[in-house]
Amino acid sequence: MTTTPLLITRQGAIVTLQFNRPEAMNALDVATARALLAAVQDIAGDASVRAVLLKGAGRAFVAGGDLALLAADPVQGARALLGPLNEALLLLQNLDAPVIAQVHGAAAGAGLSLMLMCDFVLAAEGTKFNLAYINLGTSCDVGASWALPRLVGLRRALEIAMLGETFGADEALRLGLVNRVLPAAELEAAAQAFAERLAAGPTIAYGHMRRLLRAGLDNDLAAQLQAEARSFEACAQTADMKGGIDAFLAKRKPQFNGR
Repeated sequence: MTTTPLLITRQGAIVTLQFNRPEAMNALDVATARALLAAVQDIAGDASVRAVLLKGAGRAFVAGGDLALLAADPVQGARALLGPLNEALLLLQNLDAPVIAQVHGAAAGAGLSLMLMCDFVLAAEGTKFNLAYINLGTSCDVGASWALPRLVGLRRALEIAMLGETFGADEALRLGLVNRVLPAAELEAAAQAFAERLAAGPTIAYGHMRRLLRAGLDNDLAAQLQAEARSFEACAQTADMKGGIDAFLAKRKPQFNGR
C-alpha cells in the first residue's frame, strides 16, 4: 500500500501534484484531501510558481471519493473530506498560476468535479467520465454544481448530473469539458509542454484573466467593466506588461517573468 497520498514535484516554475493511491484508483480520502490542501497552501504562498499540473498515478486520474469512509459514517466522513477539499479549491481558484488537469483512465464523482474546476484539461483517448453522485443517491460536491452549468449550460448539466451516465473523451471534448484529447502515449509530454507554455506567460495577467472570466458569469455589465478596469490598472503596474508592450513595438517575441 502507498503511504504518500499526494506526490509533489517541481520542475522550474511548474508544480505537479500527483494523486497517489493507485490501488484505489486515487479515490479521495481524508489524508489525500489534507495533503492537497497543504500543497496548495504552499503554492499560494510562492509567487515563483507559474503553473500547476494535476494528475493521477496508476490507471486513473481520480475515481471519486473514498466510499469506505462514507459507508462507515456518511455525515462525519463527508465533513472530514469536504472541509480540506473545499478550502483547497478556493485557494486554487484565487491563484495567479493557471491550473491544468492531465486526465486518463477515469474521472468520476469528486474526480470529475475536481477536473471541472481546473482551467485547462488534457485527456487521454479512452478516458471515461461519470459525475456518478446520483447513482449513489446523493447530490454533488467539490464545485461540480458551480462549474458544470458554466461549462455546458444548464440543460446539459442537468442531464450529466441527473442521469449518471458514462461518456467518453470525444464526448467530453464535444461538450467543452476538456480542451484536448490525445493518444495515451502522448498525454504526459503534451501536458508538460502545455504547462511549460503557460509557465512562460504573464502570470499576474493570467490570474486577473481567469478571475475576470469567472466573475463575468455573475456580474452585471457595469460591475464587470469596473472589475476589468481595476485588473487592467493592476497589470499596468507589472514589469510583464511593460515588457510585452516594448516587445510588440519592437516587433520581437516578449519574455515574461511573472512579475
